[in-house]
Order: sequence, then structure tokens, then C-alpha cells
Amino acid sequence: MDVTRLLQAANRGDEKALEELAPLVYDELRWLAHRQLQQEYGPRTLSTTALVHEAYLKLVNAPNLPAQNRRHFYASAAKAMRHIMISEARRRGAAKRGSGVAALALDNAEVSIDEVSAELLSLDAALTRLESQDERLARVVEYRFFAGLTVDETAEVIEVSPRTVKRDWRLARAWLFREMNDTPPEAQPA
Repeated sequence: MDVTRLLQAANRGDEKALEELAPLVYDELRWLAHRQLQQEYGPRTLSTTALVHEAYLKLVNAPNLPAQNRRHFYASAAKAMRHIMISEARRRGAAKRGSGVAALALDNAEVSIDEVSAELLSLDAALTRLESQDERLARVVEYRFFAGLTVDETAEVIEVSPRTVKRDWRLARAWLFREMNDTPPEAQPA
């Protein structure tokens, strides 16, 4: 049975379909998780396996499993992984700031969130702002960057032409670059 049919059966309450789904999607979910974690420099607090398991549990415990098709499921998995990584970056940042414990003065020494967590949080904040302005551009970034979908796969998931995805991808990257770098558009390279 293919992934799409298993997803649809699972949404109808078929527990056996859910059991059959896991081994079919596991390798691809590991690839997605590995790809996302490769962007994280420095010590990792999440392993590929942990990220896959958390994302899978988040998806299968949702009221409705993303069941339009296989690509839609993986795009949803990438979004779940993004949210897990953002939560982890926030947790690490809170731990580094003492998690609410009273601060001790150490001759103006500062402990900050590591660079990668800060970049990930910055990207998430910028992507959230982009989503409020243009949801489709934000979806293109999620699917291309976080899910690793090709232009054609992204076009299929969001039901637009590949040419539209290419245009949206360029626009979204430029918008995010400006937003994250506070660089005036005229100062950016062409």
C-alpha cells in the first residue's frame, strides 16, 4: 500500500494503517531531519532520531493526519520539525539565561544564546512575519528550505506552477534576507 492510501486510511481510524505507515516514511523522515540538523552548527541537543520521533508523534497525534498525498505529509513533517527545532532553540536560550533563576553579576560577563539558535530564532520570527504578509511565500520557504522539496514538488503541494514557485522562492529569499539583516534594499547585491 502506498503512503497516500495509508494516510487516508489512518484518518478514517484504521490503526493498522498507522502501523504500516511508520516503516514506509521513516527513512525519508530521517533524511529530512538530518538535512535540517546539518544546518545547526556547534553542539546539538537533538539527534536525527529524536527529531524524527518527535515530528512523527506530533503528526500522528494531530486531530487529522496530513493526508492529501505523500508530499503534503512530508511538507507537514518538515513544518513539525521546524517547530520542534525552534522550541529546542528557545529552551536552550532560556537555559543559558538561567531559566528564570536570579542572575549573578559576573563583572559584566554575558552569556548569550549560541549563534545558531539565534539565527534559527531570527529565521522563524522573519518567516512568521512573512506568513502574515504572504502565506504562500512562507509555505514555499518551508517546503523548499525545511522540507527540501524540489520546485516541482513544491508546486504540486501548493497547487501552483513551477514558474510561480521559482518566482516566489526568489521573492521570499530576498524578503527574508532584508528582514534578517536589516539591510536597506538598495544596499543589497543584485
